[in-house]
Amino acid sequence: MAETKNVTYGSIMHDLKAGKYLPLYYLHGEEAYYIDKICDYIAEHALAPEERDFNQTILFGSDVTASQVADAARRYPMMAARQVVIVKEAQNIKNTDALEKYFKQPLASTVLVMCHKNGKIDGRKREYTKAIQQAGILFESQKLRERDLPPFIENYLKERQTSIDPKSEQLIADSIGADLSRLTSELDKLILSLPADDKRVTPQIVEDQIGVSKDFNGFELRDAIVNRNVYKANQIINYFDKNPKAGSIYSFLPMLFNYFQNLMIAFYAPQRQSQEGVAAWLELRSPWAAKDYMTGMRNYTGSKVMQILGKLREIDAKSKGLDNPNTPPGELMKELIFYILH
Repeated sequence: MAETKNVTYGSIMHDLKAGKYLPLYYLHGEEAYYIDKICDYIAEHALAPEERDFNQTILFGSDVTASQVADAARRYPMMAARQVVIVKEAQNIKNTDALEKYFKQPLASTVLVMCHKNGKIDGRKREYTKAIQQAGILFESQKLRERDLPPFIENYLKERQTSIDPKSEQLIADSIGADLSRLTSELDKLILSLPADDKRVTPQIVEDQIGVSKDFNGFELRDAIVNRNVYKANQIINYFDKNPKAGSIYSFLPMLFNYFQNLMIAFYAPQRQSQEGVAAWLELRSPWAAKDYMTGMRNYTGSKVMQILGKLREIDAKSKGLDNPNTPPGELMKELIFYILH
């Protein structure tokens, strides 16, 4: 089966839940979460519990050779329709010639799952990649971008009959970041904390359970900057300066750069007067998400946005010690906010 653009985590899981198993699943990429989810599902569902003792093998790439993996995959199942061979840490297998040979003639009764984390297959191994695609699925598990975290949170909770408002989504995304394993663990804890008759996540619940202030956080700082609310922005910056764990220049610099970069792009939208037009231009998930960019275009000129982007780069460099012998992060934060708002 050749890899196509339609090979996604969702499409793979759809087929697995329908009982459609292929001879090979080569899972690689920077995001371990999706690799683990696919691998765990196959381990738990491809065989009946009583079939696993003789028909499920788990190997580790650092402990086996490609030949040993190929030999395990060529075994026939015992009193079952299939066998499952899972190779964890597959990136540690050095010489893959024997695997490539197996991929070209895989055993139909074997489901081989290769878990290659923290990186991708060497792009120079074209024949190896081609053999994988012909045998089954080649899936790259990519890190989510920051802007994709809120919809991921919303969908994850929705699948578990729990609702959440946009502010709470952003609070969680800003606080936890793109580590999906940690993120889903925190979301599971939130769900357990909710009463059975009210499955709603609110900013107050996020503050209570995750420890993110609903009034002084990156979301509120961004909102104050978008609306050019000088008093509120300085309140939050001063709070961060006194409570470094609540927020720091290292956490909100990427957030602000992303906003002003998108705002610069929004100025070139063919239908910049329309919320729907700006949302489509920026590839946002809904017209509602364009609201802050409509406000930003009213409060900032294009030339000012260009200057802000330059200042963000300057402050980012200074925060890493470049041309900055002794200015502390708190002072850099204040310098940046003053520049943006005046």
